[in-house]
Amino acid sequence: MGEQALWTRARLGRCGPPLDLLTARFDRHVYAPHAHEEFTIGVCVGGSEIIDYRGGHIRTGPGSIVVLAPGEMHTGGPGTTTDGYAYRAVYAAPGLLTEGVLDGVPHFREPLLDDPELAAALRRTHTELSACPDPLETESRLPWLLTALARRHSTARATPDTIPGADRLAHAVRDRLADELLAPPSLADLAADLGLSRYQLLRAFRTTMGVPPYAWLAQYRVNRARGLLEAGLRPAEVASLVGFADQAHLTRWFRRVLGVTPAAYRNSVQDAG
Repeated sequence: MGEQALWTRARLGRCGPPLDLLTARFDRHVYAPHAHEEFTIGVCVGGSEIIDYRGGHIRTGPGSIVVLAPGEMHTGGPGTTTDGYAYRAVYAAPGLLTEGVLDGVPHFREPLLDDPELAAALRRTHTELSACPDPLETESRLPWLLTALARRHSTARATPDTIPGADRLAHAVRDRLADELLAPPSLADLAADLGLSRYQLLRAFRTTMGVPPYAWLAQYRVNRARGLLEAGLRPAEVASLVGFADQAHLTRWFRRVLGVTPAAYRNSVQDAG
């Protein structure tokens, strides 16, 4: 299988706190007993790992989710002598799991969870953010999934899903993102300005707009980019003018929204003219 441990440091909002993502693949490596200050949320993506935790043994398999609490000692090593193990992990401050619950830091009685839908979403999000850790995308996606984890599987009580005035709140957030597309404010700051938690803001926005804030802003940027490309600017110039990190970031979203690259779109509209 080969040995690999790749760390990616994402950021929750442009000036927000960091959040670490680990992509790991090991044949024989065994971790010494250790603990983390954050929650460790891992998704097994291959093989099997044996984790010593809370006086017992956890055996992971592909698609399983493991939640290890802050400060609790654990080890980790291959579950078999032939397959090794591979996983993706998020190291999340406790506050990221409390935003959608009512009674403090969540407690997970069972560290090994069977939730295929959430496991797939965590794996997909981890993969995409490790490749391109956009701050607004990170803040839109990971806290939402971590809140879902706490609401579904911890002992904490969930907050109500209904957000009074959701339409008005979502439109206020939309307008701020459009006005500040080159350096969008963090969702935490927007939520504080509106007297909401970040979970409430995300809930109101997704309910009203049908997509999370980062996806709405990316599509808005693509529409702005179209006009600049039609005016003859090169994709590399356009990317920075509409707030994308670089040309690759622009291309990724342009293809998602319009099905073509920015260069192909520019060439086609110029040919038509």
